Amino acid sequence: MTAARMTSTAEVVEHVRQTIASLFELEFADVRAESTVFGDLDLDSIDAIDLVAKLQQFTGERIDEQAMRGVRTVADLAALVAAQLERRGSLS
Repeated sequence: MTAARMTSTAEVVEHVRQTIASLFELEFADVRAESTVFGDLDLDSIDAIDLVAKLQQFTGERIDEQAMRGVRTVADLAALVAAQLERRGSLS
């Protein structure tokens, strides 16, 4: 699904879950909205850079480094992406 076709925050959460699962070869079921990015999913700072790059491709916008520092869970990350999509009118 492309950013232009997202219609709900739930779709954004699912997209972020799928992106994480695919990028880091994790089981989709293990990547839950409440999963902590660095704890439960065992991602490190290099993984975070890769993930941000992938999500920036999806949104077409730079993800603010300061905003990323507040991300703890997959849901937090999805909320950042959803906010970007809302600002550009790609999320209804």
